[in-house]
Amino acid sequence: MSQQLPLISHLLELRNKLLRAIGSVLLVFICLVYWANDIYHYMAIPLMQSLPETSSMIATDVAAPFFAPFKLTLVLSFFLAIPYVLYQAWSFVAPGLYKHEKRLVTPLLVSSTLLFYSGILFAYYIVFPVVFGFFTSVAPEGVTVATDISSYLSFILKLFFAFGLAFEIPVAVVLMCWAGVTTPEELKQKRPYIVVGAFVVGMMLTPPDIISQTMLAIPMLILFEGGLLAAKLYTPKDDTDNEESESERTNS
Repeated sequence: MSQQLPLISHLLELRNKLLRAIGSVLLVFICLVYWANDIYHYMAIPLMQSLPETSSMIATDVAAPFFAPFKLTLVLSFFLAIPYVLYQAWSFVAPGLYKHEKRLVTPLLVSSTLLFYSGILFAYYIVFPVVFGFFTSVAPEGVTVATDISSYLSFILKLFFAFGLAFEIPVAVVLMCWAGVTTPEELKQKRPYIVVGAFVVGMMLTPPDIISQTMLAIPMLILFEGGLLAAKLYTPKDDTDNEESESERTNS
């Protein structure tokens, strides 16, 4: 019984954190749902600017005019609530972290959030105009480009997640080096394989066109180099960390 009580208390705490995270997403969604159609129109601007003057977006499904903006607003609400969601995750694991580990968590939370937002902005302002301009320009003669709103939503959400996650590479590099999985020197030696891997990942995460693949792979490589520089600052010194960990164990 004494062993079950701590487990139950941890599960209850986890449930509370999850409910708060979900509640934050729903709260943002309630605030934004009134402007769902305006939000979708704003997200469709890169494609609308690339379409011929005689063409427009279409809805092939009866419920698509309602569900497409609704789904986009829900995903956007999650994006906007990410800082609070990550804070709830951090507050759940923080009691089990050492002092030197807590010092690392805060900058990682802030940087991971900013990098995720940067990936989304990069996709919207840089990638979308180029990709949509290319797709509409290579349409065969006699073919009218009229994109379905649900298909467009699936396309842009896939790119948003791909670029948002790809921009987290510096955080992943720092965590691997900090945890002792690898070192900056070892990663530098594997740079040729990482270059190939970046283009493979770009091929897997983006639509089957060389433009979006390249525009994802190149930022990934740049961010990888930035992660190497940051990892040098956060790579732990074994002796110092071991002494601090032992002192914390003793104090606890």
